[in-house]
Amino acid sequence: MPFWPAHPTSHHSRSPITLKTGTKTLPFSAFAAPLLTPFRANPLLFNGHLQTFWTAVKWNDPHTIHYARQRLQNPADGGHFTVDFVVPEPFPPAPSSTEAVTGGRLPPRTRDMTEEEGARLGSDDDTPMVIALHGLSGGSHELYLRSVIAPLTRKVEEGGSGFAACVLNARGCALSEVTTGQLFNARFTADLRQMVRYLQEVYPRRPLYAVGFSYGANILTNYIGEEGDKCAFKAVALCSSPWNLEVASKALHRTYLGSEVYSKVMGGNMRNLFEIHIDNFSEDPRIDVDLVRRGKYLYEFDRDFTAQIFGYATVGAYYRDASSVDNLLKTRVPTFILHAKDDPVAVDEGVPYDEVRANPYCFMATTPTGGHLSWFEYGGGRWFARTACLILLLSLSMTLTSFQVVDFFTAFAREVVEVNPVDETLKQ
Repeated sequence: MPFWPAHPTSHHSRSPITLKTGTKTLPFSAFAAPLLTPFRANPLLFNGHLQTFWTAVKWNDPHTIHYARQRLQNPADGGHFTVDFVVPEPFPPAPSSTEAVTGGRLPPRTRDMTEEEGARLGSDDDTPMVIALHGLSGGSHELYLRSVIAPLTRKVEEGGSGFAACVLNARGCALSEVTTGQLFNARFTADLRQMVRYLQEVYPRRPLYAVGFSYGANILTNYIGEEGDKCAFKAVALCSSPWNLEVASKALHRTYLGSEVYSKVMGGNMRNLFEIHIDNFSEDPRIDVDLVRRGKYLYEFDRDFTAQIFGYATVGAYYRDASSVDNLLKTRVPTFILHAKDDPVAVDEGVPYDEVRANPYCFMATTPTGGHLSWFEYGGGRWFARTACLILLLSLSMTLTSFQVVDFFTAFAREVVEVNPVDETLKQ
């Protein structure tokens, strides 16, 4: 890995869609390219493994976010899922309706939304709103997610961009309750679809955007592909998606670190979720509880639990169906993709380079290093978080005033202006 700034490589169609920004119409690639600042990797984290391992070291957590949790039901199967809405600080304490499940605990800085607050949800304002989807077994509390959501939701006068935001927690994640006999899978888009419908009902004038991280990016890609030109999102950002799950799984088990660290840790996290909600699955004839408990690796959990619950004949059949590569070809909204070529989890051989070039709605930036959802830079900060924020902000350039855009650039991303100047028309 070089110890100097690495300039991201762009991948896109030769005939991209055109976007109108201010008074000028630009190809998608010309719109996105100025947002790509160099990645100045921390020289001590000189490969993808070190970058990825560093995500477990949370000695510096500057991104404080407070959430109010709303519990929603999906009428398709009667199951419940939770949505954590970003709320201002401070907020009044509220009793936890999930006390029986979580022992009175919720993730840090998270509380249940009161009935009064729930009844007041809804507005005719046109505040842009971003939906975030976390990684495998994660939740709204994850630092990688908050590193994007925090600057987006900060007030404009405080150097932020003034977005509203919420996080969709997958069933059973982030200490949420499971009320049916299933958790989630990489192809399960029903809860996201129900959440989007709900937001469109309570906030009919708000433009919706989305950002997905790792496993959540795969689900988000499947969703926007399924929705096609009916998709409600104005733009999406995808960070460190695994894309081809079968390829990624096999690649993990070709190396010691892949199998004995990454796959084992992810498998252990999923088994922990299984144990927390064991009462929902213990009587299911499709599940051999002892077999699930004996597993060590992620593919074993997916073979013995996920594939069985969702009706797949084999774990390979599940991985092939849940992979999002083909759905990327069907997306009809501006889709920004960030990928590190040394990502040890979302491996480079599974990345859909050809599909990106085939779809004029896609733009991908790759860096030679950065690990999985990491991209830690020299002097602090994370390249992917800064880039994802700029992507979502500039997607609003038709609705934001020039003052708001320039103010955000000055306070949050001065480096973009100095190193990679943005066309002046983007600020109009």
